[in-house]
Parts: sequence; structure tokens; C-alpha cells
Amino acid sequence: MLLRLRLANFVIVDSAELAFGSGFTVLSGETGAGKSILLDALMLALGGRADAGAVREGCERADIVAEFAADEALDGWLAERELQGDDGVVMLRRVVDADGRSRAFVNGHPSTAALLREIGERLVEIHGQHASQSLLRADGQRRLLDGFGALDSLTASVGAAFAEWRTALRALDAAEHGARELALERERLEWQLGELEALRIERDEWEALEVEQKRLSHAASLVEGAGSAAEALVDSDDALLAQLQRMAQRLRALAAIDEALVEPLQMLDSAAIQIDEAASSLREYASRVELDPQRLEQVDARIGALFSAARKLRLAPQALHDEFELLRERVSALDAASNVDALRARAAQLRSAYDALAAQLTQARRDAAARLAEGVTQDLALLGMKGGRVEIAIEPAEPSASGTDAVEFRVAAHVGGSPRPLARVASGGELSRIALAITTVAAQANPVPTLVFDEADAGVGGAVAEAVGELMRSLGESRQVLCVTHLPQVAAKAHRHWRVSKNTVGRTTISVIEPLERNARVDEIARMLGGADITSTTRRHAREMLAQGR
Repeated sequence: MLLRLRLANFVIVDSAELAFGSGFTVLSGETGAGKSILLDALMLALGGRADAGAVREGCERADIVAEFAADEALDGWLAERELQGDDGVVMLRRVVDADGRSRAFVNGHPSTAALLREIGERLVEIHGQHASQSLLRADGQRRLLDGFGALDSLTASVGAAFAEWRTALRALDAAEHGARELALERERLEWQLGELEALRIERDEWEALEVEQKRLSHAASLVEGAGSAAEALVDSDDALLAQLQRMAQRLRALAAIDEALVEPLQMLDSAAIQIDEAASSLREYASRVELDPQRLEQVDARIGALFSAARKLRLAPQALHDEFELLRERVSALDAASNVDALRARAAQLRSAYDALAAQLTQARRDAAARLAEGVTQDLALLGMKGGRVEIAIEPAEPSASGTDAVEFRVAAHVGGSPRPLARVASGGELSRIALAITTVAAQANPVPTLVFDEADAGVGGAVAEAVGELMRSLGESRQVLCVTHLPQVAAKAHRHWRVSKNTVGRTTISVIEPLERNARVDEIARMLGGADITSTTRRHAREMLAQGR
């Protein structure tokens, strides 16, 4: 869950540090005070889009830090990426400069906004005040149902199978309608392959030929040089070995007088041995080097042939062998691409695999739809729509990456009413209540530990607002729930209450965030009930609401 949120120079917030607890927490305040700014900051820390507007006017940068309690699975995921923190806490940080550029950090390690989003999906789910708008779209309804049913893995498999099938269909179409182009391409490749096949090129042959040519063309110089060196070392009248031996003989007599000469004498003896061994190696090398003009001619001819082929194909000579292997693969692929019967069989096989997965997804969606519809129908009664019911229709649709289903949420707002598509619900208030019921029921199936509602209770009031508060408090019994609200009935049900207010200091406007206790909370509930003028009546009413909430 969210443990702490720290802000510095963010929009109209100078600095703030909020310590959150478990259960249901509300944030309230007058319109324009900056309540949603807190959620904007949280979304930035979770990898949201950054721009220069996030930085408080006159400041160089904004700094947002969100600390969460991490479970064992997330700790392991972070450890695999060497991003683990201390004591089961994960710290997400976002720094936004005045020019709009931003930097991201995970537990102090430089990161990316994309990685923050990936981590954030495991920690927080945010429901905005326009959630009902996304529910009016077919894709939004389908995604919500899939999320409720934990069908993401199956949906991904269906999407992958669809992509494979469509790729096979495109290959089949190309083979059926592009036979002439394929034949011309194969003819070109076969000519190139024939040129290289005739040469029978071996891997790394060009490099080996270059080394051999260099050695053969300089064979006489190599033999002469090695022999001369051996002669200078041991065979000439004034050979180096003889000179060292004479020096050693003289020093040996002197070393008997002064032991300090023993070590230099040993070095001379060692040098004499190494010179003798070097001479032996040079004589052996000279005996092995052959003067072979015929082999040199063969090597020159082979190099010429390879160079000529490389020039025709516009390649480097050392790339010929790899090009030969690549051409064989391409010809094989073209053969497969021109085999219409095989391609047709392949496409049919992939279509069958897709259909099987899509059928599994359809059945899973039907099961999830029944559970979701039942839960939402029960909550509609709590939200003042007694007798209303929700149905989720799963109808056949054209195959796509999301399966073969058209998902449609249908609502009967009253007893005896016929279910109609959600988009045709006439009342905006009814739509808000239905969206809230769907959101809360779907959230109960979501393992994410923190749920955030940004004025998702807009458009309701009275007893319905009280029911909304009860729903959120109930959610708060099993996870952390944060809600930005204008409704006193909702705020009174919360375990904790924060107030956001706007103050003017000189010519600067800042937003102040503070936790409310007892009397301060009574005054805030009273303000939400009666406006700026707080009376004893509104205070008494506020105390009653808080007592009922507890």
C-alpha cells in the first residue's frame, strides 16, 4: 500500500509530506484548492506523462516521491532487476525540470517512466471521475470484464494466435497473387547461389589464404633471414654464443674471489642457454619453410577467383561464406513461400488453434460476466436503484486480436424494465451510480493493494451518497482506498480525512494539505454540508454523520 507521498515545488504545492495508513482515506476541500493535484503527483510518480506545467512557478524543478510497502513477489521482481530497496519498501521518484524534461528513479536507481508504470500497475489502480465515459465504449467494457475475470494471460494468447494466423494468411495471399514476382526473385537468388556453390568456399578461407600467400611470396626472405640469425648466434667465427661463453669463463674465476659476481655469472649462463635454443629453433624453422612457386600460383589463382566473385556480388571477400549460407536460407524460404498447398494447410492449422483459444476465452468471459453482473446488481440496490439489474451480453463477433466476442453491458434501471445498452441509459445520475457499482465490484476482484477514486462519486447525493461511502469503507476493510470527494456522506465514512486548502502568501498561491482530527474534521464535514458559514446546526449534523460512520 501507499505509505508516504512527498511533494516539492509541484504546481501550487510548496512542500508537503503525507503519511498514509490502511483503510479508507478521503481528501476534501473547496473547488480549486488542489485536491486532484495530489493524484496528479501520484500518477507522475507512477510513470505518468510529465511536462513543464508540473513545476511550481519560479522554481527549477518539481520533486515527487511515493513510498509503497512491497510484497514478496514485487521484492523478487525488483531483485531480478537489481532495483530492490530496504525493509520491504519500494520508493518511486520523479523529478521534473522547468523545461519539461524528467528523470525517474526506483529505490534510488536511475530508471525509466515505462518501468515506473510497470511497477505502478502492481501497486495502484486509479478510477477517475470520468470512469463512466470509458464504460460507454465497447472496448472499455471488454477490458473491464477481462480484468475482473483475470483473463489477461488468456487474452494475450488469443492475440498472439490471431497475429500468427493473419501472418499465414498474408503469406498465402502473396503466394497466390505474387507467383511471378516470387519466381523472378528465386531466379536471381539461384544465380547468385550458383556462383558461390561452384567456388565451394570454406568458412574463414579468405583470411587463411591471405596468410598463406604472404608466407609463400616471402619464403626466400624468411629462409635467408632465419639462417643468418642462427649463424650470427652460434655458427660464425665471432658468434654471440662464443663471446658470452668467453665472458662467463673469465667471470667464473673472478666470482671465486668476490661472491657478488655469482648472480651476474648465472645470468650469462642462462643467456647462453637461451641463445643456443633460439638458434636451434631458427634452423628448424628454416628447414620447414618451402620454396613452392607452384603452390603460390594456386593460392594467387584462388584469391583472384574469390575476389572476382565478391566484386560481382558487391561484397567483401571475407563475407562470401556467410552470404552463401544466407542465400541458401532465402531460397529455402522462397520455396516454402511458393508452396500454396502447404501455406493453405498452415493457415488452416493456425485458424483452428486461434478458434480453440477464442472459444476458451468466450467461455471464461461468460463465467466472469455472470459473476460481475450479479455483484453489480446487488450494489445497485444499495445505490438507490432497487429493482435495477445489470446483464453482460457476450455476442459473436468477427475474429480479432481480442477474440470472437462483442461485449455489451446492459442495464434495466427499474423493476420490469428491459435491459438496454449502458450507452442508452437516459439519466446521468443513474449512469454515475452504475459506473460506480461496476467499478467497486470489479475492484474487489483486483489484487492491487491501493485503489484511488478521483470524484468517482460525482452526480450522486443524499442516501445514495451515504451508500457510496459504505461501499468504499467496505473496500477499505481489505485494502487501502483513497478518494477525492465533495460529498460529506462519503467523507464521514472514512477512517482518515485530509483537507486541501488554498492560501495566498503575497503574490503566490500555495496549496496546503493537512490531516484532520476530531473538531477539525467536524468543521470540514460541516463546511461540506452547509458551505462557508458553519453553524451549530451543521456542526451537530456533522457529528451525527461521523458517529454513524464509525
